[in-house]
Amino acid sequence: LGLKFSDVPTGFAAFSKVPLSGWAQMVAFAGTVELFQYVDDPKRAPGDFENAGFLGIPNGFVKAPAGSKEKKLAAEIANGRLAMMAIIGMFFQNGLTGEAWGDWSLYTDSPLRALSPAQEAIAGTGGPFPEDFWD
Repeated sequence: LGLKFSDVPTGFAAFSKVPLSGWAQMVAFAGTVELFQYVDDPKRAPGDFENAGFLGIPNGFVKAPAGSKEKKLAAEIANGRLAMMAIIGMFFQNGLTGEAWGDWSLYTDSPLRALSPAQEAIAGTGGPFPEDFWD
């Protein structure tokens, strides 16, 4: 295909560069794991798979230490919530700036960048802004 890693842009623009065969590989892998490796058992709790070893390694022979499951599940929920907030922030940032990694200098339409008339009068002079005075 001739596609190099350096040719793929960051952010939402990367979706258009992934070839159809790449999407098919991702869907096929996730589908086989979901359908054949980790099959739900109605006798077990949701997410408790018989063939999942320590850290979820398929067919792992090392089991997690007793009592650590509840703590790890609570940490997983907390980390998942944090990750959801982070990715929403990155989506918002990419939508405003066009960059996934946050070059906010590209977002020039922000109303927070507008200067007051007093600030425009002394902009570039090196003088203090009026709100910087304090007694």
